[in-house]
Amino acid sequence: MNIINNLFSEQFVIDLFRKNLLPHYSDFSDIKKVKVVPHKQYIWEKTYHVVLEFSTVLITKDGKEEELEIFCTAHSSEPRQNAYEALRYLWDKDFSQGDLTTPHPLFFDKKLKAFFYRGVSGRSMYYYIKEKKFSEVERIIPLSAAWFSKLHSIPVANAKNFNEENSRIMTVVPGKEKVLDNIKNNYPDHYETYKKIYEIFIKNEEDFLKSTSQRWLIHGDAHPENIIKMGETKIAGIDFTDVCLADFARDLGSFLQQIEYMAGRKIGDFVFTERMKDLFLVSYLKCAKIELSDSLKSRIDNYYNWTAIRTATFFLMKHNPQPDRAEPLLNTVRERLGI
Repeated sequence: MNIINNLFSEQFVIDLFRKNLLPHYSDFSDIKKVKVVPHKQYIWEKTYHVVLEFSTVLITKDGKEEELEIFCTAHSSEPRQNAYEALRYLWDKDFSQGDLTTPHPLFFDKKLKAFFYRGVSGRSMYYYIKEKKFSEVERIIPLSAAWFSKLHSIPVANAKNFNEENSRIMTVVPGKEKVLDNIKNNYPDHYETYKKIYEIFIKNEEDFLKSTSQRWLIHGDAHPENIIKMGETKIAGIDFTDVCLADFARDLGSFLQQIEYMAGRKIGDFVFTERMKDLFLVSYLKCAKIELSDSLKSRIDNYYNWTAIRTATFFLMKHNPQPDRAEPLLNTVRERLGI
């Protein structure tokens, strides 16, 4: 039996939580019941990738019942411990305090390769984009900018690089070589373009990183699905698998491109989308108290283009490829780079 199937056993989870969850909550004496709600459930003979929610009923010390939503993300081959350690680092730095917050990291189980955390309640920014709720999107954008600014200001002097492979365009999964090999074998007409594009991306990034010893803690997967609106002025960033030490401009370029891509598809209002991109960048610069220098703009553009290519690559390399969705992104980057 695949080891991850244990997490679908109520008694197994209750025993696991008694050992690892209760120490985090001194007000509770026991766990009464747990209901498993799968959000992602890919389980094969020996491998797995799951995201599970556990509706957990706990007993308070005065005998009352209270329900908590505990989440778990687990992958048999991709790291999750780094996500736990990164979130734990932010939690210890009091990042969660105030209206710009994060989920509460609880524990990591090495045997299951599973990270458990207290979830956040709310809707993602992407939900409001899909539902064409213009006013909500416009309200969330400046909060998102403030959240990223807060993250990038966290001291990193004593921080480990939680996902070193993710710190460079060259090695971000699936990695430059694997991408080029796949394109060469399956889309030979795109190979030379891809090769040239990656040379530009990597040179631009390396030139900057060689020019400074400064690094920033970045989210690494900045897009509207990872921003959760919890209240009128409260948001949370989620999914810390790709947190690493790198150039903060990467989060900005990625988020701007994803706003454009997602809003462009779901809303279809070019003027509104461009205004939201401008609002995000202006809000970030104000929160971070920096100016948009030529160097920063070039770095943001580099990561914007790279994110567009990453999205195109996803559509080309996924199980059921969708080249028709990749082509517009490739054409946009070609035009922007003059290729």
